[in-house]
Amino acid sequence: MSIDNDTLVREFVAAFNTRDTDHLADYLHPDVVFRNYGEDEVHGRDALLRVWKQVFANFEQVEFETVHQAVNGDVVIAEQIHGLALPGRPLAPVMNMAVYEIRDGKIAAWRDYTNVAYAAQLVTG
Repeated sequence: MSIDNDTLVREFVAAFNTRDTDHLADYLHPDVVFRNYGEDEVHGRDALLRVWKQVFANFEQVEFETVHQAVNGDVVIAEQIHGLALPGRPLAPVMNMAVYEIRDGKIAAWRDYTNVAYAAQLVTG
């Protein structure tokens, strides 16, 4: 049973709160391409999951939420808050804009846009 693109992305974002990369895998196309502002592109589901395993290992808390979301066919644009906390630090609310491209009912492209300097300042205090 397939779900609509709005629900797919909302569920994907909520799945980060589980900190379980196996759960994230369910939403990703095997050939997904991820671009996080200021970093090299990540190609393929396995490589992307390795990135997030490392993120989950580094941060004590990860709490993502969708603020607003717009869907146009197979493109989803989402304003999000990425709550990130290093060990012993408070949760930092990092504002993020994400663009997702859906293919075959899975996320095939994902681009995150964030003010990296401001995000680092929030996370490290």
